[in-house]
Amino acid sequence: MDNAGGKGKGKGNGIGFWEELLLIRHHNSFNSILFGNKQQENEEEEEEEKQQSSSSSSSPSSTSPSKYSCIISSLSPLANSVIARCSKILGVPTQVLLHRFEETKFNQQTLNSTNLLVLVLEFFSYQALHVLTHPSHSYNYLTDKDFRRLTYDMMLAWEQHSTINSNNANSIHPHPQDKSQESTFPNNNHNQGVEEEDHDNNNDDQEGWSLFYTNSITMAVQVDDEKTVGPEAFARIAPACPAIADIITVHNLFDVLTSSSDGQLHFLIYDKYLASLDKVIKTAKCATVPPLCSNLKLAEGEIILNVDGTVPTQPVLQHIGISAWPGRLTLTNYAIYFEAGVGLYDKPVRYDLTMESKQVVKPELTGPLGARLFDDAVMYKSTSVDEPVYLEFPEFKGHSRRDYWLENILEVLHAHTFIKKYNFKELQRMEVLSKTILGIFRLRAVREAFHIFPSHYKTLLGFNLAEKLPRGDMILETLSNRIQLLSWNSEHDAVGISPAVEKQLPSLSPVSLVTLTKLGFVLARGTDADKETEILVGDVCVGEINPLETAVKQSKCDTGRAETAQATVDQVKVEGIDTNIAVMKELLFPVLESIQRVHFLASWEDPFKSTVFLVVICHTIYR
Repeated sequence: MDNAGGKGKGKGNGIGFWEELLLIRHHNSFNSILFGNKQQENEEEEEEEKQQSSSSSSSPSSTSPSKYSCIISSLSPLANSVIARCSKILGVPTQVLLHRFEETKFNQQTLNSTNLLVLVLEFFSYQALHVLTHPSHSYNYLTDKDFRRLTYDMMLAWEQHSTINSNNANSIHPHPQDKSQESTFPNNNHNQGVEEEDHDNNNDDQEGWSLFYTNSITMAVQVDDEKTVGPEAFARIAPACPAIADIITVHNLFDVLTSSSDGQLHFLIYDKYLASLDKVIKTAKCATVPPLCSNLKLAEGEIILNVDGTVPTQPVLQHIGISAWPGRLTLTNYAIYFEAGVGLYDKPVRYDLTMESKQVVKPELTGPLGARLFDDAVMYKSTSVDEPVYLEFPEFKGHSRRDYWLENILEVLHAHTFIKKYNFKELQRMEVLSKTILGIFRLRAVREAFHIFPSHYKTLLGFNLAEKLPRGDMILETLSNRIQLLSWNSEHDAVGISPAVEKQLPSLSPVSLVTLTKLGFVLARGTDADKETEILVGDVCVGEINPLETAVKQSKCDTGRAETAQATVDQVKVEGIDTNIAVMKELLFPVLESIQRVHFLASWEDPFKSTVFLVVICHTIYR
């Protein structure tokens, strides 16, 4: 979509008469689609509102709601509600945002493959989510239930974006709202985003105020229990908040959340997941307080991801040789720590996961005095230890604790292997570790909320998934290419890229690092985590498919082919075993036949033959 139409009138010196006329006609035709036949009426109404507002009070509470919102007739009521809330969050009128959308350039493939209404909805949603999740604001979005409702409504609206009886799904006709629909939003501007306001002076006007609902009766469309979200809508909205989902594992996360609801996500499940995620993040922040981690002496930017062995009924045992002792196990984004003891702990032993030397982490059997009896241990082996270390997670049934810790440790190990393989710089390295940390937090949230532990091809950890899929190297290569772009704006001097060339190169924001900073974690001092990004939010962009999502889908398709091929190989092996047995039977047929005859004679079924056989045997022995 070209924005030249909006600028054609100002280029009369450089554009010919006919070219200028065509640009003006293009602009007018888009406006006829966008605003319908009532554009002139709307402009007259806006002029009247300006005249009325100039004579009225200038306080924020007296702002007319039509300044921020309008009804788009082709959109569903829920989609209109979402757009109105996004406009209020941005502090920009809906019509102004629609003009910005008109000026945004989309490639022709996006315009041909994506519904215009979907593009509008994504445009509004991504910009609002960018404001709400930006680290420059102190607003805690994961705690706010209204934020959870808004994001869920965005998913519903993405699926139900058009009206049922709409004649043209690709036309947008906004109309000013009725002035009786009083807006209860604070009057925010686009630069300030979402800020807290003093409500003491406007108690009457602010009664029932909500950040995401302009009016509880006319605009806010409540979601009933029967409305659910499908996988595509979840994959388009959830990754816009990197804390909620990652583009690599978003479909696996949806499958886990909907495992008991036939592939449809209910709001109660989604709300419970975000509440659990918020709890996990707060717990992780509390774990980094000096009294709790002073014994570990963590390095700068080292964050505690998991702790186990503090409950007597669920101990962790460390086995080295034939010796074993209980203790507390801690996993950070750099190492594993084991503190021997119960209640009072000894000096921790650190097993570094960032070393250049080859390290092996795998499931293993363990038991008392080095016996291999119980399948509930993780083995760690590297050149830094004299002999393998076994970390046992005793359980009465199964080995889910062991599997959970194995996945977490491997994720950190694979992340550092990925960093060393592509020799990333500081900002890029922080982004990779941020992705790892957020993935482990999401896995903890799902495990604690639903007592589910997805593994293998359904894992929620991106680097583990890439290691397990048949063509996971394609995912890692795509991720590497995207992470390499992070340096072009923030570190172009270091890599020798001139500012002129820099403007021609695409650039991405370290969204995971920004999100982690927003949540209160600091990986490294001096990172430019507050840097503004415009259209790109998380790993999603309006109307476009992330290359990582394409790579994951291709790998999963190859997974199906690999499983089919493996089943064929297994069948061939079975058939091969049967063939070998048949050959062996033919070779041993004389021996088997002799054994059967001896057994017949020994049974005395034919006394004459048995007597003759006995006389011959005795005569042979006598001779």
